[in-house]
Amino acid sequence: MSQTHPFKPIFDKNSKILILGSFPSVVSRKFGFYYTNPQNRFWQVLAGILNAPLPRSTDEKIDFLLASRIAIYDAAISCEIKGSSDAKMTAVAPANLEPIFSGARIAQVFSNGGKAHEICEKYLKAQILNATGKPPLKLPSTSSANANFGFERLVQDWVVVAEALKDG
Repeated sequence: MSQTHPFKPIFDKNSKILILGSFPSVVSRKFGFYYTNPQNRFWQVLAGILNAPLPRSTDEKIDFLLASRIAIYDAAISCEIKGSSDAKMTAVAPANLEPIFSGARIAQVFSNGGKAHEICEKYLKAQILNATGKPPLKLPSTSSANANFGFERLVQDWVVVAEALKDG
């Protein structure tokens, strides 16, 4: 079934890091915000690497991201997808990242998982390189479907986000 991305990117002029997922899950689309499936470890990992309390409400999550200088969006603006599995994504149309790059000082883009990184490499790499001078960096997916990565291993791999926020 064809789906169009239902939310706006989260960023402000102070955002330094952009994290791109692939496309919102069924649960996230239902609840109207990023990473709302309680099985997804995105918010726990970010809170862990930044030594911050876990944000709970949508407003707390937005405040947490902006205070941390992190922007989030997804690499696909629309796609054909059945359920939530990235493996089932076809007919991908990439997101336009220009509003984020022109409205923030993004220094590094990270992709949350393989599919997000694949979309970045295929469709968005030139735009990302033009804006940041650096290629997108692939991080292991925070999805519960990524069973190979326990929470501790995710935190170890995602600490590069916290390090990138400290640079400069």
